[in-house]
Amino acid sequence: MNHLGMGHNHVMSHMGDNSTMPPNHQSSSTPSHSHGGGGGDMMMMPMTFYFGYKNVELLFSGLVINTPGEMAGAFVAIFLLAMFYEGLKIARESLLRKSQVSIRYNSMPVPGPNGTILMETHKTVGQQMLSFPHLLQTVLHVIQVVVSYFLMLIFMTYNGYLCIAVAAGAGTGYFLFSWKKAVVVDITEHCH
Repeated sequence: MNHLGMGHNHVMSHMGDNSTMPPNHQSSSTPSHSHGGGGGDMMMMPMTFYFGYKNVELLFSGLVINTPGEMAGAFVAIFLLAMFYEGLKIARESLLRKSQVSIRYNSMPVPGPNGTILMETHKTVGQQMLSFPHLLQTVLHVIQVVVSYFLMLIFMTYNGYLCIAVAAGAGTGYFLFSWKKAVVVDITEHCH
């Protein structure tokens, strides 16, 4: 317990020296425990939200924001990416509805009131696995998953500006695209 406490105090004393640095960096004077990078500086992931624009690493090691202009550009790009993600979800739903072309109507007689016979129609919708619409849905699904993970990782930078860009873009995208969602009401449905 004493050993752990001394190590913590040692690290805390070094962190105190770097109070003017962004929360996601260590100085080269801080002992670095690199896991294969070989560089003297080590990026540390912040664990609290912060608003800053210096040395903000974005998804890739070479993509670092250092100026207010770069942060503004990243904000716009992330905002548009989040809007694209919401639009892609709605587009996939629309394509799925359009690709379900093999619709069969089956009519069967059912007893009605006073001994009459009524015809009841049932609709069956299907799609084939080895078809272009299913292949397109698969490719779009992969793109959607990759974009969603990128947005999650961007949010996990804990940079307030980037988090706002993700949330605002997703909200704007949902607002712009989801109102077109068709609510399908089957008039032959008997269950309420």
